[in-house]
Amino acid sequence: MIPFSFSPKFRSRRSNVLATRGMVATSQPLAAQAGLDILKAGGNAADAAVAVAAMLNVVEPISTGIGGDMFALYWDAKTRTVTALNGSGRAPAAASIEDLKALGYMRMPTYTGHAVSIPGAVAGWSDLLTRHGRMSLAEVLSPAIETAEKGYPVTELIARSWESQVEKLLRTPGWVSGDLDNGPPQPSGHELLLDGRAPRAGEIMRLPTLAETLRGIAEIGKDYIYRGEFARKLSEHVQRYGGWITPEDMAAHESTWEEPLAARYRDVTLYECPPNGQGLAAILAVNLASGFDLAGMSEADRAHVMIECMRLAFADALQWVCDPSQVDIPLSELLSEDYTDARRQFIRMERAMRSVTHGFPRSTISQGADTVYLSVVDGEGNACSFINSLYMGTGTGLVVPDTGVALQNRAALFTLDPAHPNALAPNKRPYHTIIPALLTRDRELLASLGVMGGFMQPQGHFQILVDMIDLGMSPQEALDMPRWQLAVGAGGGLGAREAGGLVFIEEGWDLHLLAELGRRGHHLSPVDGFRRGMFGGGQIIWRDPETGALIGGSDPRKDGCAVGW
Repeated sequence: MIPFSFSPKFRSRRSNVLATRGMVATSQPLAAQAGLDILKAGGNAADAAVAVAAMLNVVEPISTGIGGDMFALYWDAKTRTVTALNGSGRAPAAASIEDLKALGYMRMPTYTGHAVSIPGAVAGWSDLLTRHGRMSLAEVLSPAIETAEKGYPVTELIARSWESQVEKLLRTPGWVSGDLDNGPPQPSGHELLLDGRAPRAGEIMRLPTLAETLRGIAEIGKDYIYRGEFARKLSEHVQRYGGWITPEDMAAHESTWEEPLAARYRDVTLYECPPNGQGLAAILAVNLASGFDLAGMSEADRAHVMIECMRLAFADALQWVCDPSQVDIPLSELLSEDYTDARRQFIRMERAMRSVTHGFPRSTISQGADTVYLSVVDGEGNACSFINSLYMGTGTGLVVPDTGVALQNRAALFTLDPAHPNALAPNKRPYHTIIPALLTRDRELLASLGVMGGFMQPQGHFQILVDMIDLGMSPQEALDMPRWQLAVGAGGGLGAREAGGLVFIEEGWDLHLLAELGRRGHHLSPVDGFRRGMFGGGQIIWRDPETGALIGGSDPRKDGCAVGW
């Protein structure tokens, strides 16, 4: 039985979408329809997820795509198990803190070739289909290829975001070539523009070079990206802008299947991908919150406690989230009841914490030491919670010539402090912001969900979880609720030993509540208008275990929708 009532209080004027045979929810309507078409053609949740991800690369290329990374959680309805796919790339073998410091950098650069890590998206797409899908890459990429070739009308919010990327796409971010005869490298970002400008809302956009790249992947598979001409072009382009990537780095890339993190909250289990993703922050926050009766609190008390839980969670996540293949992360201690109880003691109802440092779960450690998300549930009950991103809009803004592929800047999330667990190192994965989530109850799928948007993501997961589980909200109602967001540093700021301070507040909160939070010492910064996009864009598909009914919600902060049949 569905545990919530359908509220008439529609802040966004959207109602929930209901269906039984399958559902897709994402940030762009054409992409959602592409996934639904795959389900109707006999594909399952994995097949539809890859089709949506590829279509989003075409219709929202300033946020996601081949040049980025992906993560996925997959619920297998037959085995009742959750698997986690890490499709994030690593730093090149020649990556060096010393090289960057010799160039004068005190923190990781953001838009140079040094910030490009190996793009893991296509390998992730392929590996997800191999393990869980029914269809081939060629079949699921077909809608994206056709749309890139024939064109599509650009939606309003995407057009506005696109405009903000023009300067980056057309810049030449420093010439680092010794070949004076050839002159400085020319930007190739024009492949994602119309006559040197962003497409306007309603204009038809075609991406012929991206279509050719997608066609190559459809015909050859993931090796089209990681071996051969594309890998050579990517490496040469990155090196022109100071980076280290080589064809050998590309050929060495592989995805990894991992055990998801899990946290029990009330009568549900939250699943997140493990580090190097920041899902740990959501898990830690949920563990802390489980010791409070949030449903029985006043709105001001609840918001205060949740913000404090998130502060503590981020303090630990910013210290410990890194590549576990290179650094021993004390996960069992961080997730233990004893550690959670000890950290919870820092929370005071009458006053916000002024400073939050990370914990020391091991006695041997001395003191001092833009994105897209999509959700798919098929008629058999399989679910795929999937996220794919370039980071910071078009990432570095570097586009591999004649391919239409913008390159991510995920390596910007490393720190140049060699003593920090997330320090830049060869063949190492960086701290990663993109995280999908799943909920189960009594070993049955309950919901596939996610909130995109940098460091908002674990904060969004936490807030919509409490809204649905503690407050009984439906998916759409939970997504409509105004959000808060702790200000968290990026880039070199990830080496910081503290988290907390400024709290961004979306319009829509009660003024008396805000006054009370201010009285308790929270430093609030109101956000409205177009800037409210910083609070992310979420998608939720809830599945009633008794009837199989699917209830979908889509974030009003984005152009997308939930669609079902």
